[in-house]
Amino acid sequence: MKKHILLIGGFNKTQALSNSLLKKGYQVTVINKDYHDCQKLAEISRLNVIFGDGTKPFILEEAKIHTVDIAIALTQKDEINLVICELCKKKFNVKKAVTLIEDPKKIEFFYKMGVDSVVSAINAITNIIEQQALLDDITTVIPVGEGRISITEVPIPENARTVGKKLLEIDLPKEVIIGCIIRDEESLVPRGDTRIKANDELILISSDKQEKAIRLLTGED
Repeated sequence: MKKHILLIGGFNKTQALSNSLLKKGYQVTVINKDYHDCQKLAEISRLNVIFGDGTKPFILEEAKIHTVDIAIALTQKDEINLVICELCKKKFNVKKAVTLIEDPKKIEFFYKMGVDSVVSAINAITNIIEQQALLDDITTVIPVGEGRISITEVPIPENARTVGKKLLEIDLPKEVIIGCIIRDEESLVPRGDTRIKANDELILISSDKQEKAIRLLTGED
């Protein structure tokens, strides 16, 4: 069965993630305490929208929190996101709790408090893709600030010219990085001397020139 993802707070990021996850067949529920935002989000087909405060246990229970695999806090306030993650993890035993954070100085503290992934638009966008639970066929575009960061899963065919090469030997555009490699159902954090193997699935993080990078990585001899 596909995982149940709970998104709490936010609007633009919530809307983008909801559309992407639903297209992949995930069950997605959204909690938002802004009634106007709820009306807009409810226009998304198959999205379950709950009007209420995600820091309230009874609202989480209304969202069927006991069936949730991943809870993602997307409000604009770090302290509220922490409360949400703490509730989900410690009261309702959700497997994975993920949060956005405005102040990157708080990242270490959030991890110490038990949050599984802490995503800062400034310096930690790759954290979210290092969690295996979020790597199941997700291809999405996450808006960050005024720009957009695309996260794309790229399978490497057996006859690609990059098979056997080290990452440092591949002239990727500077706008593109390889954030993670999925190999035999395991997640690898790549290094410059990591060699690409046939049937690897590369998680690309890019702000531009994504198509050029995909052609370069998957091109055949």
